[in-house]
Amino acid sequence: MENRLRQIANLGQAVWLDNISRELLNTGRLRELVNEGVTGMTSNPAIFQKAIADGAEYDDQLRELVNGEEKSTYELYEALAFRDIADAADQLRSVYEETDGRDGFVSIEVDPKLAHDTEQSIAEARRICQTIDRPNVMIKIPATEAGAPAVRALIGEGINVNATLIFSIGTYEKIVQAYLDGLRSMHKAGKSIHRVASVASFFVSRVDTQIDKVLTERIEAGDSGLATLRGQAAIANAKIAYDRYKAVFESDQFADLRAAGARAQRPLWASTSTKNPAYPDTKYVDTLIGPNTVNTLPPATLDALRDHGIVARTLDLDVEESYAVVERLETAGINLKTFTDRLLTDGVRLFAEAFEKMIADLETKRAKFG
Repeated sequence: MENRLRQIANLGQAVWLDNISRELLNTGRLRELVNEGVTGMTSNPAIFQKAIADGAEYDDQLRELVNGEEKSTYELYEALAFRDIADAADQLRSVYEETDGRDGFVSIEVDPKLAHDTEQSIAEARRICQTIDRPNVMIKIPATEAGAPAVRALIGEGINVNATLIFSIGTYEKIVQAYLDGLRSMHKAGKSIHRVASVASFFVSRVDTQIDKVLTERIEAGDSGLATLRGQAAIANAKIAYDRYKAVFESDQFADLRAAGARAQRPLWASTSTKNPAYPDTKYVDTLIGPNTVNTLPPATLDALRDHGIVARTLDLDVEESYAVVERLETAGINLKTFTDRLLTDGVRLFAEAFEKMIADLETKRAKFG
């Protein structure tokens, strides 16, 4: 019997690992996971901060760097991170080739401080791509107002993009349009668009964390009718996003690009660890399985899926009920957009803070080795 990762793959969903570390790469653990069915990786500043600051696996390289050519602390970070990304891309390269460039990607984020600067984000993405020089690297661009035109420009240049920190349907639609515009620009220039790849990282569990907090306060104040809405907003939001995905990429709107060899921009479910211990630990996996999607899982959630996840095509079930959930929240005075806008702002801030903490931790280690 096939393992759960292979079963999910048979339903059209790719499972990626939301983690990266030198230990994972050097011990052969990533290769084991790839052999089992993991087909990609994502990273973010918080993940790199933990990997570099808490582990000793980077110390030898860092010691060499500190005692070698003079580098800024930011340059030290890049030397460490780019090596990890390149190694991960090399270990996933076989997946990339076997799937004709559909899968096998590893993502790295531009400096979070550039989240509101379109031109600098574009320039940084180009530089990262040229430096790492692997075809299966994706550049993560936050889905801010400045991020959407950056996505459009980078896709137009054939740079793979992971548009991240998407919480709302409106933001998702802007990112989809940016992808389409970028592809059309590249195609119009006479370039092949077949291996241009992009995912739209739609964050899930954080939506429930925020909405449930308000619902619980209202319920405790006596509004017991809202109890059935707890734990429903995030999945409803994601299912509506997938409905919008199908409306674009399975329609005539994408027909010209499809005929030219383009691939759809897959929704990627991010923030899929369960924050509320009252919910199943695979809540945001089991409920969001469907064709042409990706789910990126932190290690504990991946282990839970491998052990007891429920594998079935669930993403396009009860879609009308998902719209009804959002309507009931609106009727109760809970405007989803208000929360998702705040989550995007908070997400950018938290990544920037994690990045700054990582730089500070590296500065401390630098002093120790220098």
